[in-house]
Amino acid sequence: MRALFNLPAPAKINWFLHVTGKRPDGYHTLQTVFQFIDWCDTLDLIQRDDGLIRRIGADELPQDDLCVRAARLLQQATQCESGVDIHLRKCIPQQAGLGGGSSDAATVLIGLNRLWRLD
Repeated sequence: MRALFNLPAPAKINWFLHVTGKRPDGYHTLQTVFQFIDWCDTLDLIQRDDGLIRRIGADELPQDDLCVRAARLLQQATQCESGVDIHLRKCIPQQAGLGGGSSDAATVLIGLNRLWRLD
C-alpha cells in the first residue's frame, strides 16, 4: 500500500506588509504581520515508487504549478528517488491575496519531508 498524507494548507491575511529594502540577489526584505485564518486548501500526497511527480485531478491548473515545482526542487535537492501524486482541493480563492499558492507549495514541502522520510 502506498503512503498517503492528507494535509491542510491554511490561508492568511496580511495585516501589515512593508518592503524595507532589496537584497543583492534581487529579493526584497520585508517587515510583515499576518494571521492565519480558518480557510484552507487540502492536499493529498500519495507516494509513488517510480520517481514521477504529477498533479492529479488538475484539469484547470497547469501540471507545472507551484506545488509541482516545489516537489521537483525538493526531489532534486535531496536526490530522492521517490515520486508523488499531488491532489489539491482548492477552497482558497485564486489571486485573492490570501497566500493560497504559497501555502500550498509550503505544505507540499512539509508533507514530502515526512512522506519521503527526509528528516
